[in-house]
Amino acid sequence: MPLVCVCSPKGGVGKTTLTANLAYSLARGGSKVLAIDFDVQNALRLHFGVPLSDARGFVAKSAENPDWSQSVLTTGGNIFVLPYGDVTEDQRVAFEDNLAHDPQFLARGLNTLLNYPGLVIIADFPPGPGPALKAMAALADLHVVVMLADTASVSLLPQIENHRMIGGELNHRAGHYFVLNQSDSRRNISRDVTAFMEQRLGDKLLGVVHRDESVAEANASQQSIFDFSPVSAAAFDIELVGKKVSSLLNIKVGTGEFHGQIKNW
Repeated sequence: MPLVCVCSPKGGVGKTTLTANLAYSLARGGSKVLAIDFDVQNALRLHFGVPLSDARGFVAKSAENPDWSQSVLTTGGNIFVLPYGDVTEDQRVAFEDNLAHDPQFLARGLNTLLNYPGLVIIADFPPGPGPALKAMAALADLHVVVMLADTASVSLLPQIENHRMIGGELNHRAGHYFVLNQSDSRRNISRDVTAFMEQRLGDKLLGVVHRDESVAEANASQQSIFDFSPVSAAAFDIELVGKKVSSLLNIKVGTGEFHGQIKNW
């Protein structure tokens, strides 16, 4: 059961969109994929066709129901989603307090999912450090850090390299890797930053995703980039990133009927 965390030291880098399309990429390779949203914005579900009006999620029920698998939604094909859900401020605070002060809270909630054979889990986190990201460090197999091809991302690189993101190493298993998003060859600064990141990060850079208007259009239609524009530059780039993630984690094609084992709402 590989568990991949997608995070970033800053917002606005296209992290949630990349998480969703990476999930689609892994599913296209034959794996059964579960996408989990730890961001209170509750936006990841929209990339998988869950209606805007659907308020379901695991956070509001996390205190009373320790098994979060009961909140998994089916989206068709090999992909499933565990939305954050609409919550009150009190529910959000209580959830984050449990993450911060109960060392087993996250493991209990994910226990059923972590032990499902052949399931690949990809989790999306809010930008910057946070209790969910810190708690996940003990469980995750790989962290993917999303950065932009801009000077702000360059300035934040030492925060990751010097283990200041969560006060220690992000990942103690396969390690952490980077994806440079929205690289634009038409802009000098973007080209320069891309070249710098490629040289600085070396093998730690999983890939560069080029700026592509098809991504925004795919988001608006609640489709993956692979369904909306399969020959686009972004589809090609994300597919390569997905293959590298699969290789790093030795991900095998999933077997069994996941939806037959999970009780949905």
